[in-house]
Amino acid sequence: MPVEYSGIVAEHMAVRERAGLFDVSHMGQIEIAGKDALAAVQHISSNDASKLAVGQAQYSGLLTPEGTFVDDILVYRQGPSHFLIVVNAGDIPGDFAWISEHIKPAGDASAVDASSRYALISIQGPEAQRVLQSLTAVDLAAIKYYWFVHGEVAGVRSTISRTGYTGEDGFEVFVPPQAADALWQAMLDAGRSASVLPCGLGARDTLRLEAAMRLYGQDMDRTVSVLEADLGWIVGWKKDDFIGAAALRQQKASGVSRKIVGFEMLERGIARHGYDVYVGDRKAGVVTSGTQTPLLKKSIGMGYLPIEHTAPGTEFDVDIRGRRTRARVVPMPFYKRQK
Repeated sequence: MPVEYSGIVAEHMAVRERAGLFDVSHMGQIEIAGKDALAAVQHISSNDASKLAVGQAQYSGLLTPEGTFVDDILVYRQGPSHFLIVVNAGDIPGDFAWISEHIKPAGDASAVDASSRYALISIQGPEAQRVLQSLTAVDLAAIKYYWFVHGEVAGVRSTISRTGYTGEDGFEVFVPPQAADALWQAMLDAGRSASVLPCGLGARDTLRLEAAMRLYGQDMDRTVSVLEADLGWIVGWKKDDFIGAAALRQQKASGVSRKIVGFEMLERGIARHGYDVYVGDRKAGVVTSGTQTPLLKKSIGMGYLPIEHTAPGTEFDVDIRGRRTRARVVPMPFYKRQK
């Protein structure tokens, strides 16, 4: 997947105003099946998979015993005892090894790295449904957010999921890798009337940041807990024990000492990943994500601050190449689509 095809700004605006097409086949897929598959998923996943109906998906975390992130994941319930876990591309073998090892206590459940069986093409934006509908007999309007169905797209047997990573409505289509080229071209051809553009990693990053979606490896990792990442809603607090549960419950009771915030720059400058953050003269953290947003036309970012400095309106400084530049905490997300 290239950084860009025709330019990050053009691709970003295509998704916000029309639709954009992403080849995200680099993502990994791990299947868990067996009589005790639900118990296995419940143990390794922070969210409550028992709430999933067949055909439903949820966002979740693959956690360490300390309640920090091994990865963030999507959990798809393919059947009563069959789950598909979508993981990030950065460490598919590591995620698979972690899952395989930690589902063993569940009993009759096995994991398979099925990444080579899937290509994944995503169409996102206000015109996504109309464009994709021209290629399938599946009633896309009937698919609810974070649900999926099986059917044909452009003559290819597919799994169609109403999910995405842009803050827009859209669909992610799982197909066999050998059919990916033909499907990509069919979707581009179907989208010509809507001026659909192929989109790269650059636009994917600016779009997800406007929508305040965290990026594993930047906004969260093995040093960041679910609560510090302000993602307590992906924790099944009422379910039985799971990896990281004790640490998170203790942290919930005692409170966190730092938390991720969204911010916008008050002075000229773009806060980039890794730039130091200061409260007064004290270094207080780093920028985890930052950009000049094409839609909002302002410099925005995310980063961790001491909990006492996380209220909206709080001001702090970002060190931009040796110059202290003023920033202000703002509510997230920075952008929310009109429904």
